Amino acid sequence: MTDTTTGKTYLIIGGTGGIGRAMVEQLINSEKSSETDGPRVFATYHRNVPDFAADNLYWIPMNICDEQSIQQAADVLKQQTAHIDWVVNCAGLLHTDAQQPEKALRQIETAFFLQNMQVNALASLLIAKHFKPFLANAQRTTNKPAVFATISARVGSISDNQLGGWYSYRMSKAALNMGMKNLSIEWARSLKDVCVVVMQPGTVNTQLSAPFQGNVADGHLFSPAYSAECLLEVLNGMTAAQSGSFVDWAGESIPW
Repeated sequence: MTDTTTGKTYLIIGGTGGIGRAMVEQLINSEKSSETDGPRVFATYHRNVPDFAADNLYWIPMNICDEQSIQQAADVLKQQTAHIDWVVNCAGLLHTDAQQPEKALRQIETAFFLQNMQVNALASLLIAKHFKPFLANAQRTTNKPAVFATISARVGSISDNQLGGWYSYRMSKAALNMGMKNLSIEWARSLKDVCVVVMQPGTVNTQLSAPFQGNVADGHLFSPAYSAECLLEVLNGMTAAQSGSFVDWAGESIPW
């Protein structure tokens, strides 16, 4: 089909989570003016169709742990648009109802470790694999690059690790960072004007961080809306030359 909108087209993976939902809410109201049609926002959900709706918001089912489901989501999206300007993966795993992050080596369990790797590391590679054609067709009406962004974590930084623990989460985020760095190098050869970036959103008041907020210093626990606003502002200022970056919510570089 032929795209008719003059605004950007966004895809938010994990649009029902804390940060993802806040991004969706902010993006659907962005860029509107008398000269443009405003943005289109596509967002994914896992199980139940969200009750949040807007004229320029389109929900797509996706299980990020199932490559066939990711492919099916891409097929659905093809019926709506030929291009995406930004893909942002907000999905992540830190704990489950049955398993908390490990404090010591003796607590490592194979299934939980592999689940972390599946959600936090592999999923972004599979999403990139199936949605690359949309980014290749991204609009080039400004000097802004197309964006492929993934939410990472500061604890995925090897050189910043001073506390240890959280083996599965730390290792899966470090693996994510390496995967996205690899991707940025490959896409620099095959795609022009695409910025691949991993981002640390700060400590955000979401279900993911809820069990661990007691150790957060005053003023350092962000609302999802504030974190999303900061991340979107940083992304809006990124250039193609910054592809392969690892940055925080304020745009500051994080050591690998």
